[in-house]
Amino acid sequence: MKTIFALATLFIAMTTFAADSPNLASIPLKDINGKDTSLKDYKGKVLLVVNVASKCGYTPQYAGLESTYRKYKDKGFAVLGFPCNDFGAQEPGTNDEIKQFCSSKFDVSFPLFDKLHVKGA
Repeated sequence: MKTIFALATLFIAMTTFAADSPNLASIPLKDINGKDTSLKDYKGKVLLVVNVASKCGYTPQYAGLESTYRKYKDKGFAVLGFPCNDFGAQEPGTNDEIKQFCSSKFDVSFPLFDKLHVKGA
């Protein structure tokens, strides 16, 4: 758990700096429900951007991420979960299945996004 939070600290620092970049903020995204969005909605917040997967050895991290999100969300902090199946096929589900899993197993309320595909050219 200490390793996860050490990495989280690094990502928070990097993401806080990067969120001000017009290029990063303007990248079109979809949330887990398929609604168009971007990181512009989080301007001025400290962000922890996390690759999440329901069939991963780190899946229990959802509990810690949710706890941290609830503790600091009203202080300008957000956890953003980006599911991806490109790393060991650890997120095979659909967006609806991912939402259901996160909700029923870990009561996740932090924002989740459309499952991404990041490998390739």
